Amino acid sequence: MANTDYIANIKTHVADVDEEVVNGIVKHLGIALQSKDASLVSCSDPSELERVRNSFLKKKLGRAESDEELDQAIADVCQKMSGERNKSRVTFYYLLAVNYNQLSLFT
Repeated sequence: MANTDYIANIKTHVADVDEEVVNGIVKHLGIALQSKDASLVSCSDPSELERVRNSFLKKKLGRAESDEELDQAIADVCQKMSGERNKSRVTFYYLLAVNYNQLSLFT
C-alpha cells in the first residue's frame, strides 16, 4: 500500500491528516508492512490487541495508563474502524496517536 492510500484511509476518520506523521508511522512499522497479515490489525484477536497495547502504546508512545485504560482506547479505535473489514495498522496507529495527542512523535 502506498502512503497516499494510507492518507486516503485515514481521511475517512480524521479531517486533517499530517503526511509527515503518516510517513513516520510507516517508517516506524518498517518491514511489518511487507506482510498483508502484519499490516492489518485484527480487533477480534486478543493477542493482537495486547501487542498493540504493549508494543505501540507503552513502548512507542510511552503511555503509563492502566492496561484497562489503554485497552479502552484500543476498543474505541476498533469501534471507529468497525465498518472496515481490513483495518490498516497505519490508520489504527495514527488514530491512537491522535487520541493521545502524540502525532509529533512521528515527525
